[in-house]
Amino acid sequence: MSRTLATYNIKGGVGKTSAAVNLAYLAARDGARTLLWDLDPQGASTFLFRVRPRVKGGGRKLVLGKSDVDVLIKGTDYERLDLLPADFSYRHMDLALDATKKPTQRLARVLAPLADEYDYIVLDCPPSISLVSESVFEAADALLVPLVPATLSSRTFEQLRTVLAADGGGGPQVLAFFSMVDGRKRLHREVMERLREEHPSVLETAIPAAADVERMGVHRTAIAEFAPRSRSAKAYQDLWVEVRRRVEV
Repeated sequence: MSRTLATYNIKGGVGKTSAAVNLAYLAARDGARTLLWDLDPQGASTFLFRVRPRVKGGGRKLVLGKSDVDVLIKGTDYERLDLLPADFSYRHMDLALDATKKPTQRLARVLAPLADEYDYIVLDCPPSISLVSESVFEAADALLVPLVPATLSSRTFEQLRTVLAADGGGGPQVLAFFSMVDGRKRLHREVMERLREEHPSVLETAIPAAADVERMGVHRTAIAEFAPRSRSAKAYQDLWVEVRRRVEV
């Protein structure tokens, strides 16, 4: 059974793309047939996997069902890991969805034919509360929510929980984890301790603030490829193990 995981946060710059790329890579390395769909018009995941950021017909035709999604999927340099690239037309994805019937179900309908082809589908989502994010909530089995341990980031997590609760509480499993953590900072330690007490579902693994994450843009690949013994590589490996255990229950 295919499982759809979405890296998502209302706030940008918190490590969504880094998580999507590294977790998709690790899933494929573990033997899972994996697809990463880059939904962000900036195309960072697409860039990191060295794929041209273009979708023939654009996002509008894709969500309207007028494009064959199988034809649009590209291979990567890694076995069992495919990519549905970003396209700058995705900046108008909300308008395309709004022009359809049952717009929040459109992304799930795009992915439905792929359920037997992949074990994991990872969605790298743009930061927003919009029709795109509502469609992601419908399509995903789990939201992977990176949280920078700061007051404002914890507030956005509460906002996300409020949005999901307003939809009846029957949405995806929410798996939050700490990202860009500097253990030397007292504020980071205090915020992490408080949020874990308030929300026991927050994952144990924390991704450190490290230069290796920034160097992904130079090497254009997952951290495990160019710094396999680094703290960051181990943290993402631990995160993948924890996420897989939660979603495969």
